[in-house]
Amino acid sequence: QVQLVESGGGLVQAGGSLRLSCRVSGRTFSLYAMGWFRRAPGKEREFIAGISRGGGSTNYADSVKGRFTISRDNAENTVSLQMNSLKPEDTAIYYCAAHRLVLTTAPGLYDFWGQGTQVTVSS
Repeated sequence: QVQLVESGGGLVQAGGSLRLSCRVSGRTFSLYAMGWFRRAPGKEREFIAGISRGGGSTNYADSVKGRFTISRDNAENTVSLQMNSLKPEDTAIYYCAAHRLVLTTAPGLYDFWGQGTQVTVSS
């Protein structure tokens, strides 16, 4: 079994920054592609960013491209999401997820999920 634990959420003013982290335990971290998703109130869970197993490929939703950066440290079993220039519409619960093989944007294909961390951006 794989366990994912997110941290780093909080309250920030518009234009500010936050860095989310997700620590993975239970299996070999480098075997998993990782993704970040978010769910805003009243909306469905949406893909934000993903990174391949080795870190050589990344993918971003258009809504965050140029503002968010995903990275991973396979030695530390962590994946991070640096969020800059935050906007009120970024307010959501953010989740990290692990996929056994490939980088994908489809939440239904991910195998393991964290419990989520709240990000609130005030105007």
